[in-house]
Amino acid sequence: MTVTTNASLQQVLYEFALRDSNNKLFYTTATKAENGNDSIPNNAIHLLNDNDPFANILENVSSNLTTVFTDEVTLLKSLPHLYQLENSIVVNVDLYLQDYSIITALKDLNIVSLISNDAATAITHAQLASKIALEKRLPVFHFINFTTINASEAIIPDFQEQTSNETVSEEQEEEQSTLEQFLIEQNIQNFELKAQGSNPSVAIINLSQYGQSIAQVLPTSASLINVNIYRPWNIDQLLQLVAPSVAKIVMIQGSYKDDSSEPHHSFDPFLLDFFADFQKLVERNIDQVILTKIGQLPNDAIVDSLDIIINNAQKDTPVQNLYLGKQYQEQIDNKQYIDFLHSSVKNVLNLEAAYIKVLRNLFSGNLEILNEYSNDTVNSNTPEYGFGYYLNQDETRQQLIDLVKSSLDVSLFSGVPDASKLVETLSKWLEFNKSLTSQQLEEANELAKQIFEILKANKTNNNVAKILEIAPNEDGLSFKSHWLIGSDAWSYDLGNSGVHNVLSSNKNINMLLIDSEPYTSKNKVAHKKNVGLYAMNYHNVYVASVAVYSSYTQLLTAMIEAAHFNGPSLVLAYLPYSSEINSSLDILKETKVAVESGYWPLYRYDPTKEDEDDETHGFSLDSSVIKKELQDFLDRENKLTLLIKKYPIFADNIKNSASDVITRKQSTRNKAALDELLDGLSGPPLHIYYSSDGSNSVNLATRLCNRAIARGLKATVLSVEQVVLDELQGEENVVFFTSTAGQGEFPQDGKSFWDELKSSTIDLAGLNVSVFGLGDSKYWPRKEDARYYNKPSKDLTAKLEVLGANFIVPLGLGDDQAADGFQEGYQIWEPQLWEALGVDNIDVPDEPKPWNNEDMKVNSDFLRGTIVEGLNDESTLAIHPYDQQLTKFHGCYMQDDRDIRDIRKAQGLEPLFSFMSRVRLPGGKATPEQWLALDKLATEVGNGTMKISTRATFQLHGLLKKDLKHSIRAMNSTLMDTLAACGDVNRNVVVTALPNNAKVFNQVSKMGTEISEYFLPKTTAYHEIWLQGTDERDDDPNWPEIFANRKEGPTKKKTLVSGNALVDVEPIYSNVYLPRKFKVNIAVPPFNDVDVFAIDLGLIAIVNPDTQIIEGYNLYAGGGMGTTHNNTKTYPRTGSDFGFVKPEDVIPAIQAVMIIQRDNGDRQDRKHARLKYTIDDIGIPQFKAMVEEEWGKKFEPSKSYEQFISNHDYFGWVKDETGLNHYTCFIENGRVVDTPELPQKTGLVKIAKLLQKNNSGHFRLTATQHVLISDIEDKHLDQVKKVLKQYKLDITELSGIRIASSSCVGLPTCGLAMAESERYLPVLIDDIEEVLEELGLRHDSIVMRMTGCPNGCSRPWVAEIALIGKAPHTYNLMLGGGYYGQRLNKLFKASVKDDDVIGILKPLFKRWALERQDGEHFGDFVVRVGIIKPTLEGKYFHDDISEEAY
Repeated sequence: MTVTTNASLQQVLYEFALRDSNNKLFYTTATKAENGNDSIPNNAIHLLNDNDPFANILENVSSNLTTVFTDEVTLLKSLPHLYQLENSIVVNVDLYLQDYSIITALKDLNIVSLISNDAATAITHAQLASKIALEKRLPVFHFINFTTINASEAIIPDFQEQTSNETVSEEQEEEQSTLEQFLIEQNIQNFELKAQGSNPSVAIINLSQYGQSIAQVLPTSASLINVNIYRPWNIDQLLQLVAPSVAKIVMIQGSYKDDSSEPHHSFDPFLLDFFADFQKLVERNIDQVILTKIGQLPNDAIVDSLDIIINNAQKDTPVQNLYLGKQYQEQIDNKQYIDFLHSSVKNVLNLEAAYIKVLRNLFSGNLEILNEYSNDTVNSNTPEYGFGYYLNQDETRQQLIDLVKSSLDVSLFSGVPDASKLVETLSKWLEFNKSLTSQQLEEANELAKQIFEILKANKTNNNVAKILEIAPNEDGLSFKSHWLIGSDAWSYDLGNSGVHNVLSSNKNINMLLIDSEPYTSKNKVAHKKNVGLYAMNYHNVYVASVAVYSSYTQLLTAMIEAAHFNGPSLVLAYLPYSSEINSSLDILKETKVAVESGYWPLYRYDPTKEDEDDETHGFSLDSSVIKKELQDFLDRENKLTLLIKKYPIFADNIKNSASDVITRKQSTRNKAALDELLDGLSGPPLHIYYSSDGSNSVNLATRLCNRAIARGLKATVLSVEQVVLDELQGEENVVFFTSTAGQGEFPQDGKSFWDELKSSTIDLAGLNVSVFGLGDSKYWPRKEDARYYNKPSKDLTAKLEVLGANFIVPLGLGDDQAADGFQEGYQIWEPQLWEALGVDNIDVPDEPKPWNNEDMKVNSDFLRGTIVEGLNDESTLAIHPYDQQLTKFHGCYMQDDRDIRDIRKAQGLEPLFSFMSRVRLPGGKATPEQWLALDKLATEVGNGTMKISTRATFQLHGLLKKDLKHSIRAMNSTLMDTLAACGDVNRNVVVTALPNNAKVFNQVSKMGTEISEYFLPKTTAYHEIWLQGTDERDDDPNWPEIFANRKEGPTKKKTLVSGNALVDVEPIYSNVYLPRKFKVNIAVPPFNDVDVFAIDLGLIAIVNPDTQIIEGYNLYAGGGMGTTHNNTKTYPRTGSDFGFVKPEDVIPAIQAVMIIQRDNGDRQDRKHARLKYTIDDIGIPQFKAMVEEEWGKKFEPSKSYEQFISNHDYFGWVKDETGLNHYTCFIENGRVVDTPELPQKTGLVKIAKLLQKNNSGHFRLTATQHVLISDIEDKHLDQVKKVLKQYKLDITELSGIRIASSSCVGLPTCGLAMAESERYLPVLIDDIEEVLEELGLRHDSIVMRMTGCPNGCSRPWVAEIALIGKAPHTYNLMLGGGYYGQRLNKLFKASVKDDDVIGILKPLFKRWALERQDGEHFGDFVVRVGIIKPTLEGKYFHDDISEEAY
């Protein structure tokens, strides 16, 4: 093994340990963050020092060799487990505290103990330890002073080749020598004579790091012997090295701490080793053996210290407990370690603060955390301390209760004014001590305050004085919700951790236990106890399992129930993190996987309800999947049947397991085989497999299958996830289609197949195969990234060739950049396949043209399709792909939770399909009743949140198919519908929020509503599918009447035509609808908060400054944001100025634009179907002329208007001209959610109820995803402000960049997202704010947008800075957009990793701070100084991009 001088000793030892492939490697650290060391191998198992690591190690030792890397403190804490060490295990111990007493402290274990203070010895001892462990089947401790060795910068020598690492049989072992003889045979000495004077009288036995330093300055009167092997102890070998002239022996031991004042020092284990063979010392005329401990010594103090040691030894009465040097905890190096450890603890507490914040929000000043980390007592962060503290409090409280009980006599309070009232309040105080709910805490403590004030004013009364002696302050009388807070470390030994004492105490105390073990961690700690089951078995403990990042509502419920429970309660709180620096996004993803998999089930158990006649019998399951051990408990307690009855989905999840995946594959195969037989085909088989994140691979594979059947082949088509690898060899002819995801990765449904295949050695010599890949040669445009193009298909081809498969057709590649896209390559490849299979000359009928979106619309019966049938199909959570397109017209997108795709696949389940439902909300106005209805849906059937979209409307996510109809009916019951919120029609009309001008707002709001209603599809399908008739889930039987009486909204009745036929009629759209979506926005200068230039049709209101009447609108057509990465045929575009229209002509003019687009838009290529491409294809003058001809009027010249000044919202209170007040709330990225920091969802519900109560006010949503609380009268202002403050909705002091930031939804629900957006942008802005703060730019406004893909939902292409998701953690960085949305940005850096964003932006911000002109915005600056070229027109978006961008 060659070792370079650059490698650390730790790295060398790791590599040595892994030379044996059967060696199982563990390492421990104080914190999770320390596992990031590059020297640590990926397959090493990481354990935490405080989580009882040796218990886990003992349960998972290798049958061959186990190697552990740990430190001295952890080893000592693990002493109970060390007695169980046996067989082949090597424990490498880092002496980072320079404390060698750990070595001698373990002497009675009699485990081989090697000591290394230099690199050469460490290498020798590493090999020796391995040899002893393997050949002698013994455990070995190898104590290594890494600090000293690494500081010496010595060259680490090579390992010597070992003769054998083979284990030996029992017979061979009997013939082998003893361990001592073995060491002699290996030429290994326990001790080393390091240096010796000419006439030594003192022998120094060194067990410290200073051997080399002492040897260099050793006087003639002394000799120096290093201890290299402490166990086995060999006094004879040691004495052989001691010169005959020596009469004094001084043992030097490195020590972290000065314990010279402690009485035990004379009985140090190191001394006992010598005294055990005292007679041999006498025989050698040794008359003095003393121990000296050494702390930190600078080099220049070695000589003086050595003189002190020798002189002390030569005294008649030497100092027996001498300590030289400084204690290490006072020194810089170790202080850094301690500071790091301390900061890690604080980081953990910061993560765990989410739960503590919830407690504080619930109980305010009535909360007492008995073992807070910040307590002065160092050991207070343990259950024993906190519980003991509580018992002491409880004992004092009981004394007080007894005294008060005996004091309920008015005569005992003579001289006290109104003594009868005092007795009455004391009596009530006693009642509160018997039973107190969390809701009564405030009342009880107010009573305690009153009592104390009376007592304090009457101290002279004897009885009062007695009470005050026990309760000298108000706290003595007050009531608290008592909580112990601990970690999962308490789960390892429930008895010794103190948990048992708390649970069995029957005291009214609450325990919050935070578990941080991620489900996806490679180390599962098998011996960690299930505290929840342990506690439930007591049957007198309230138990809840919660996860703040899964269900905030369930967490609140559990904490309130726990506090209300009269007895011990245990709340198990999940907070998975792999490092103390993990973000909330990391924790969110881990939590979702853990809950969905059943690793961390959510439940609540109240033993007081076990005998109640309700369906839960005390146990409430709040998630649908549970672990086997919990399932067994419930079964034993006869609760499982009840749960299955209450939660039908639970029964399905119990039946499924990971092993069902193979069964599922086999069933799919069997069905396909049956289909073949039924088809009666006689040709050879052709198995077609696809891997796709979109639809192209699926469609190609399906079409090829149909064509193969037409040629007489027995063809099947399946996803590659259905491949059974062991059966692949017998399939004769196989074709693979695969798309390309991310940076040359397999799509989601192909990853497990590829992982299995690439590690396989299966023989495929008899298999005929071909592969066709789909990719984009310019998606990663840098030369060095060319390898990503069609990488999955190329890798698959290469692996199949290695496995011996016979390629009947060479690899085919489809390129999106080709003129015909992937079809260009496919049209060459497919004929070759037919020829290879011998079916190329067969006449086949013309196949039907593949259906596209246009076919779906035409044949949908005016948007009906088979939606009803799909909704009623209970066999799947999904609906048919065609219906997925049609439901968009109804305002619904089918999605799935991509965070948990893999875990559901492992469980044999389909993806967790659900629906996003978007409200049509023209003008963005919502009543309190509408807000409350949506909040109720979000809580009961959604994902617990509401999303305010960039179209100034609501989105609900996570609606299951079974809840979709109920949700839409509930929305419509408050006169909101979802029709045309999506789809190829005019979508929600967005208008400026304009809180400071009621008159103008009302005009644009009215115009927006009229446009929306006029262009609403006239099909009755919406009413028929969702609203017609009654439904058993309606909250109110009057809902159908509400639907019927609504004047606007979805059409309820068909049109009567000739022949007395009732039919659907679409007078504007016809049955083909539009080629793509169509959007209208209305702006009122000087605010462009709707991005009027970025949309299909933008209207800029021209307001008469004197009358505040809108005289008309400048109309801009052809804006649009959607693009495809590196596809130069697609681009964003800002609208073209068509001219001025009067208010009465707005709708006719829009209709004319829409009809020209309907009849001329591209219906063949949806990527080229938006209005912007139609205008550019036809030309602006010609398109405008066509519109005017259709309209029958001419556009007037555009009117001048006040210059736009921004495109973001302004937060805080404003008063309009009518005297009404409006408050703009900052809702980051539009996500209305409760978090421990910001309980905004609850706060806005309180606001809605307040508006409802006051019968005034409404909500407005903005296009930048925020909320206005509008039309508040002065008399209600204080009430509203109080609620805003209470729920932290009053935050207005925000950085300039955060105010102007926005993102789309992105992961995990958007099927198009390639990277994070909504969940990541706040984290990124936190980092950017630090940079801007340094540069004095915190309050300078910068428009920043982020999307997970290039479709542009947050309108990123007009932002000054934009990040467009390209692959996981990878974005295109755009710069140079106009501050008020008037100019497109341009690519600055392609494929930027998220970790690199700050490093790229910081120098740009610095230049801006130093070089900008007065009032110059960032986007304008980067264009002016030449950092980026301006994009003056959409079709030139891809021009003038710097080569450095790639």
